Amino acid sequence: MAKIAHVSPLAPAGFPDLPAIAGVRFASVEAGVRYQGRTDVMLAVMDPGTSVAGVFTRSATRSAPVLDCQDKIGGASDGPAAILVNSGNANAFTGHYGQTSVAEVTRAVSEVTGVPVQRVFTSSTGVIGEPLPHERILAKLDTLNGALRPDALKEAAEAIMTTDTFPKGASAQVEIGGKTVSVSGIAKGSGMIAPDMATMLVYIFTDARVEQGALQQMLGELTERTFNCITVDSDTSTSDTLLLCATGASGVDATGNADFAAALEGVMLDLAQQVVKDGEGATKFVEIRITGAASDADAKVHGLAIANSPLVKTAIAGEDPNWGRVVMAIGKSGAAADRDKLSISFGDILVAENGWVSPTYREEDAAAYMKGQELVIAVDLGLGAGKATVWTCDLTHGYIEINADYRS
Repeated sequence: MAKIAHVSPLAPAGFPDLPAIAGVRFASVEAGVRYQGRTDVMLAVMDPGTSVAGVFTRSATRSAPVLDCQDKIGGASDGPAAILVNSGNANAFTGHYGQTSVAEVTRAVSEVTGVPVQRVFTSSTGVIGEPLPHERILAKLDTLNGALRPDALKEAAEAIMTTDTFPKGASAQVEIGGKTVSVSGIAKGSGMIAPDMATMLVYIFTDARVEQGALQQMLGELTERTFNCITVDSDTSTSDTLLLCATGASGVDATGNADFAAALEGVMLDLAQQVVKDGEGATKFVEIRITGAASDADAKVHGLAIANSPLVKTAIAGEDPNWGRVVMAIGKSGAAADRDKLSISFGDILVAENGWVSPTYREEDAAAYMKGQELVIAVDLGLGAGKATVWTCDLTHGYIEINADYRS
């Protein structure tokens, strides 16, 4: 397995103090799916009446757990629900065996927890193309069920890590009608990050009451502004899964509530940015702001073209203010652009304008700026009102080291 030398220099100071969410309990265990000496399976069980929404990878080679979850989302919602996640093995590209593993795991979780099998959702992350040793998971289900407690979200975050260097969590609280509603979420993700729905594995829980259809619509809209605006290496995973669970335990109906939507979006964006900050080998966190595009869609295309360019990302890693590579990325994106109208800035430093280097630009200023850990690259196309923001990281030799021996 890939060798993780140290915690990302962009990591937060520590795991946040997440409020427990009424109506959901967690447990984790070491099952030896692939790793030794660390937890690798987590179980979450939600109370009856919990609404579950989800978004998933659009990969044509998506895993058996993803396909099973997609079939179940939007189904029966009156009973309890459960989520079981394993790390170390993606259960992807495993043919009929993968489907059998999902069936065996969901059936066993249902028997142990009393959750209807149609409300048992599973995810797997790790190596692709190897059969999942699901019997190791089944052997630990009684232990997991007996250890469930509401304050074990951090342990759950640790159990779903693969090449991650730190567990990822975020939370928010909002007052609605004089009552407090809480949102807490965890995520894993470090490489193979260029979401086409969400990113890797993300699980968010709230004690608000939101009907499933409304919850699904809200999740889809917020995903476009958060998880679908990040990239580490331009590769879309076979296993990307984001599940949002609303237990309703607070008694507060948050359907259509703007404050609740804003709180949820804040949690989602926090988690998405933590994934970028834990990008494999990353040393710099980069925000790419696009304005003046012909449309918002064009702005996002330009932003992702810059964020995914190996030449741009390696220049950032080398602290080289090579703005010509940004121009290159804009030109190749396929979205509308006019060379003589665009301007480029690194932070507050205007680098280029009107199709040429700015007369006020000083290379030494930009070089000094590039030494920072958190950078902003801003591009104005001068064509319209379209805008978008995308987040990425640099591309270093550490990325090669991690991925060159991922299966060894």
